[in-house]
Amino acid sequence: MKTTLTGLGMTKQVDDFERTMNKAAETAVKEAVPVFVDAIKGMSVQDGFAILKGEQNAATTFLRQRTGEVLSGKFRPIVEKATEQVALTSYWTPLANGYNSAAMFTGGKAVDPDLNAYVTAKAIDGLFTLIAEQEMKIRKDPLARTTDLLKRVFGQP
Repeated sequence: MKTTLTGLGMTKQVDDFERTMNKAAETAVKEAVPVFVDAIKGMSVQDGFAILKGEQNAATTFLRQRTGEVLSGKFRPIVEKATEQVALTSYWTPLANGYNSAAMFTGGKAVDPDLNAYVTAKAIDGLFTLIAEQEMKIRKDPLARTTDLLKRVFGQP
């Protein structure tokens, strides 16, 4: 989508859009902390052992499963407010629909024509990508285990 829009001479609008969406995502992430805390407080002992003995992304998967829907509900109003500020949103639906039509023939992956849903999903995906990266560091690198709890759980070499 970015390539198409910049090719149409809309670089400033794309830049404004990206800046606004990044700011909205940063604002929305602040809403995630209490949601994660609630999910962690609600963990069972079995959940903890499953995460500890699970795949390299077991904690990330747990958090996504337990918080994804709530995060979407909290992020979406922030995204909606931000998208109202950007004139580019009026172009999104027709471009997304056109892109999706072409994707059927090119094998490209369709995008959600609902801009707010698309941006909300991308913000949440980005958040969980960062969480997964941190989880991987904690599991593999003893120096990343910066708290006493992490040191006890994962062992100190």
